[in-house]
Amino acid sequence: MLFIVNPISGKGRKARIISHLKEKGLKVVCTEYAGHAEVLARQAAERVIVAVGGDGTVNEVARGIVGTDKVLGIIPCGSGDGLALHLGLSRNYKQALRTILEGNVQKIDSGLINDRPFFSVCGTGFDAVVSERFAKSGKRGMKNYIEIGLKTWKEYAPEKYKVEIDGNAFEIEASLLTIGNSSQWGNNAKIAPLADISDGVLDITAVDRFSVIEMPVLATLLMTGRLDKNSRVHCYRGRHINISRPSGGPAHADGDWFSAGTELEVRILPPSLNVLVP
Repeated sequence: MLFIVNPISGKGRKARIISHLKEKGLKVVCTEYAGHAEVLARQAAERVIVAVGGDGTVNEVARGIVGTDKVLGIIPCGSGDGLALHLGLSRNYKQALRTILEGNVQKIDSGLINDRPFFSVCGTGFDAVVSERFAKSGKRGMKNYIEIGLKTWKEYAPEKYKVEIDGNAFEIEASLLTIGNSSQWGNNAKIAPLADISDGVLDITAVDRFSVIEMPVLATLLMTGRLDKNSRVHCYRGRHINISRPSGGPAHADGDWFSAGTELEVRILPPSLNVLVP
């Protein structure tokens, strides 16, 4: 086994985790730059590669081993931990390590958005703008994320999209379009509550513009996995999604934003990644 640690965020907790792993005689290496985890995972001789970090670290490690017989382990310690929580992994690092040592291997789907791999969710619209602003703020933590989200919502206007899902085309105006391989953004916020990570299909969630007064109801549905029950939310399923929009802007893959043009292509890679689960 090789444990790849992103030492940047949550330094105090990471120090405890690193110490615990080394006490057990496990091999630990820390990343030194963005993208380093992918390089380390791809070059590793070990079969089990463990990502110790948040969604970004998990994405990097998974990119390095997707489509191979290597196995991904996760010790989640980020601000969202969307893939880990969907898989039922504990945020208690000792319990997460127990899963790595004693758990089962599950083969899951992965996806591509404009050829960028994602393993939990991707999308465009409001959440992509928030991801961009959060990254550029230079500050981590859920408090900062929520503050940026609320500020962005007050000024954000829905966009018009042309969407084609497995050859079926339609137009829609939405505040966001999220494509889920797993069910959630992170912190158990289930934006694609019907998603099954091993069914070979992606779940698309389109959310209409809604007023501030509706936020508590939608937030409750989001956190309880019943968002699809709301009339402001439209759910679709498919394997190949093309999205056209009037102008370019941010999109995201597993919460990491990138600048994209007017065309987005999203497709599923059926069971393509081995992951250790409870």
